[in-house]
Amino acid sequence: MRVFVTGASGHVGSAVVPELLAAGHQVVGLARSDKSAAALTAAGAQVHRGDLDDLDSLAAAAAAADGVIHLAFKHDAMFAGDFDGAVAADLRAIEALGDALAGTGKPLVTTSGTMLLAFAGLQEAATEADVIDAGPRIDAENAVVALAERGIRSSVVRLAPTVHSALDHNGFIPALISLARSKGVAAYVGDGANRWPAVHTLDAASLYRLALESAPAGSRLHGVDDEGIPFREIAEAIGHGLNLPVVSIPATQAEAHFGFLSGHVSADNPSSSTLTRDLLGWKPVHPGLIDDLRQGHYFDAPATTTP
Repeated sequence: MRVFVTGASGHVGSAVVPELLAAGHQVVGLARSDKSAAALTAAGAQVHRGDLDDLDSLAAAAAAADGVIHLAFKHDAMFAGDFDGAVAADLRAIEALGDALAGTGKPLVTTSGTMLLAFAGLQEAATEADVIDAGPRIDAENAVVALAERGIRSSVVRLAPTVHSALDHNGFIPALISLARSKGVAAYVGDGANRWPAVHTLDAASLYRLALESAPAGSRLHGVDDEGIPFREIAEAIGHGLNLPVVSIPATQAEAHFGFLSGHVSADNPSSSTLTRDLLGWKPVHPGLIDDLRQGHYFDAPATTTP
């Protein structure tokens, strides 16, 4: 299968591309810079120059492919404070990809997150069957599922907030490590009993491949291995890795301490992937988050992401 991949040189994309190539697929990766283009070429992929704002170019690349995996998101704009702009750009890109694939029966796999369900008031672990009517990024997820009615084998992978591995340089874990370094403590909020799910990058990559190859149209999938790690345990692993004290921060001081991360560090987001595993035969095999943190690679050099 000839697969067009956006975000192909990013964190998850850098694992998805070799996963696809090893399975015998051809890969065409979107690259907006010479550095990204060089990385894709070195990995054995073809290069399509462009970005998420060039909708005609996205559509042309999608139309020429046998399937599409959409991983790109304007994280730089999000971290700069323009979350709404990043969300809008993502939705426009999905609409362009959908228009290009309509009526073909080809697969389109896109990306969402389980953390979106943390604020839905669920009483149990979030499952693939849980749906929110509307909201930032949720609108894009729902639009992708609706593309099944337009003759596209569409699916959405809801990734855990912590997609971890030695490939992770700018996600939540590097941000928390950078924060702990700057504050001199590894912290959690209150009793730290709120839970975060997690998945290893390489296991996430295999899920994207399986979704491309066989996910039914309109599927919601969960990229989750660790169903829910108490945030205090994450803070303790970071404290151990940095040789820093681990402390509790009162909820009233969370924003002052954690900055833009404050809305997430208190979130309780236990999430199940049972339906995904049963549907696609997905079996995570790589270390869980705490074991991955104990391997030390996250602490080898200062993290580049700061709150």
